[in-house]
Order: sequence, then C-alpha cells, then structure tokens
Amino acid sequence: MSKHPPYYRVLRTFFKNALIREMSFRSNFIITLFTRAFWFASQILLFEIIFRKVDMFANWTHDEYFLFMATGMLINAFVETFFMPSCANFSELIRTGNLDYALVKPIDTQFLVSFEKVNLPMLNQVVLSLGLISYSLYQMNYVPGIMQVSMYFGLIICGVVFFYSLMITLASTSIWFGRNQGLYDFWFYITVFARYPRGIYSGSPSGEILMFAFSYVLPILLVVTAPARMIQEKALSPSWLTLIPVLAAGCGLIISRRIFTWSLKMYRSASS
Repeated sequence: MSKHPPYYRVLRTFFKNALIREMSFRSNFIITLFTRAFWFASQILLFEIIFRKVDMFANWTHDEYFLFMATGMLINAFVETFFMPSCANFSELIRTGNLDYALVKPIDTQFLVSFEKVNLPMLNQVVLSLGLISYSLYQMNYVPGIMQVSMYFGLIICGVVFFYSLMITLASTSIWFGRNQGLYDFWFYITVFARYPRGIYSGSPSGEILMFAFSYVLPILLVVTAPARMIQEKALSPSWLTLIPVLAAGCGLIISRRIFTWSLKMYRSASS
C-alpha cells in the first residue's frame, strides 16, 4: 500500500481551504472578480477600437484575433489560478523556514509547493475566456469538430504545462537567492510577448530575432498561436511548428523537475 495520500484528496483539501479563505473576506473576493472582469473587458474594448481602423491585425481577422486573445487568456488564467500563488510563496517558505515542514510531509514536495494555494477569483477569467472563444467561433460561422476541439484543449494543456515549468524553475532559484520577488515581474514580461501573434514581430531585424527566440528557444508565441490556429483548422506553416508546444511542454516539465529536485538538495533547513 502506498505511503502517499491520494493526491485527489489533497487537491480537494487545497480547494476547500482556498474557498474558506475567500469566503472569510467576501467583499475582497467580489471586488477581485469585478476587477478581473473589468480588465478582461478593457482588453476587448482596446482591440475593438483597433479593428475599427484596420481590417486585419498581423494577418488575423477581427474574430480570429479575439479567438487568439481568448486562448492566451485561458492559458494565463489556468496558470495564475493553480500555480502562481504557490510558486510566488515558495521564497517565503524558505525565508521563514516553513519549507522544512513541507519536506517532511508524506507527499511529493513539488506537488505540495505547486498546488497548496489556489487563486479562486481567477477562475472567472476561465469562464470569460471560454465565452469569448465560443462567441468568436459563432461570429466566424464555424463549428469545430471533435478532433479539433480535442487537439485544441490538448495544446492548451501543453501551454499550461510549459508556463508552469518556467514558473517552478524560476521559483527554484529562491533556494540560492533567499527571496525572489521578481516572479510576478517575470510572468508579466513573458505574457506581454505572448499576447500578440508571431506575425507582428516580422519585418525588422530586431523583430525577427524576437520571433526566433520566442518561437524556438523559449516558444511562448507558439504555445498560444498553435491552439488558436488548430481550432480553426488552419495549420501553422510549416505544419511541424504545431509539435513545438508539445515538445516544449514535455522537455520543460522534465528539466524543471530536475532543477527543482537539485535545488532542494542545496537547501539548508532553518535549523541547520
């Protein structure tokens, strides 16, 4: 019999604790929901204004671009809901010595560090993003098949895994630096590039360098573009580019796991 508790029970406990925390401060919870909804609406309004002046944006039509934008928001929402709070808190566990308690618990430490805190208000962005995706497809008069939908959400998972790998890798550096307040800044700068299609970076030497770096070295552009094109049944050119998010997610997960494990070996407990 396994010495580890069932992980689904642990996840359920984390969700329950998060819900209790949020309901203890309901006004803050409601304000956060409205704040996220306002930010979501402002992004839509911004590009509505842009599309009043142009017919296409980086070779994306109005509805195609909103589908792309909603896809990026969906990936971002999953990451910020399930991983960002816990990863951002990792440096505090080290500083206060509470990581010692996490290490002795009968559960995988990375799992505990990654899922302990859940940002429930961000789930409203998941709902809003799915609504915008559905509306965009409706406006395009296109109904994707089961295969397209399955591959779309498969690529969404790859995007979430890829960004999680980046996040847990950065959080691991807290072992050496003691405190890493740059996690949120890093996430903001990375997601800024991922908000726009790859085509917007072409046409200039510096843009081509950025497009290459963020397509093949750190493929943050492809993990959003690939699923947005897949659900429209418009494959990337060349078609093998769609495999990059899958490979990036798999390699990122393996590499980040090794870095996290290695960083724990370097950790000196608060009692030492």
